[in-house]
Amino acid sequence: MNTKQMTGLGAVATLALAALGATGAQANSGDTLAAVKARGELLCGVHPARHGFAAPDSQGNWSGFEVDFCHAIAAAVFGDASKVRFVALSSQQRFPAIQSGEVDVLARNVTATLGRDTALGLNFAPPIFYTGTGFLVRKADGIAKIEDLDGAAICMAPGSTTERNVAQIFAARGMTYTPVVIENNKQLVDAYVTGRCDALTKDKAALPGVAAFDTENPQDHTILPGIYSKEPLAMAVRQGDDQWYDLVKWVTFATFNAEELGVTQANVDEMKASDDPDIQTLLGVIGDNGTKLGVDNAWAYAVIKQVGNYEDIYMRHFGPESPVALDRDLNALWTEGGLLYGFPMQ
Repeated sequence: MNTKQMTGLGAVATLALAALGATGAQANSGDTLAAVKARGELLCGVHPARHGFAAPDSQGNWSGFEVDFCHAIAAAVFGDASKVRFVALSSQQRFPAIQSGEVDVLARNVTATLGRDTALGLNFAPPIFYTGTGFLVRKADGIAKIEDLDGAAICMAPGSTTERNVAQIFAARGMTYTPVVIENNKQLVDAYVTGRCDALTKDKAALPGVAAFDTENPQDHTILPGIYSKEPLAMAVRQGDDQWYDLVKWVTFATFNAEELGVTQANVDEMKASDDPDIQTLLGVIGDNGTKLGVDNAWAYAVIKQVGNYEDIYMRHFGPESPVALDRDLNALWTEGGLLYGFPMQ
């Protein structure tokens, strides 16, 4: 799917904005949706380049799992999934950008935590991806388990939950390590691939993409067994605008519910003729859910038709034919042993 070219983040956050982060920006209910409609496009904050989640091609067209959820919100608002401008954000830039209103929604590998939900003035939509801290190592080094990393140099990004998790993981085991902290993702991966550190740590879902950076020898790397933290990745919005929060939340639930009801991107037109009231409500054939959210009643139909249900989105970026193949594990529906549970759209 073609998208608009990314824009840069504007000016670096000022001291005043940093102070704002302590309390969180407030938005009046309805202001965000009205601003998005008036602007004619959604401003979505994403990762600059993470395999499977978000990355631009050489023409500046974005693709990825979180990119598709931005497209889904645009489809709900405008009936046109392409009306998105992607803003590439570093880990240090991401929270000031959403707090200040420079982006309307943050879909940038953000772990929902109590501290972020309160102190940063954010509201988190339902998690769209469950993962946890993992470690990538070179097979030749003979590192088979986390205890083998005692005294190792560990590459990691600053300002992430992973940075804190690693400190806790090693302290709990009485182990030491040398952190190699690098903000730029390409430089971080290069530091690991070239041997500057013994292991690289990220959310486990991101590690296959890191191994793929070693284009000559991707098979020379392995992910250590185990997940060492809870990392529920969710889209974030500013506190205070309940209408916008509700819309982002229910777009997420719509992708879950569509999969559960068997409504896919491929069959959504056919399913509009279903006599199942849950499917009719989802697709806006009956009811006024769109009116309640401030958008067209066919908003979820537009999401599924143009972007897909959750399975469509997941398989596009993490399915067996994708460059970053990942089993769904916890990211399966609750009916299949996973954690995805869409609230009823009544």
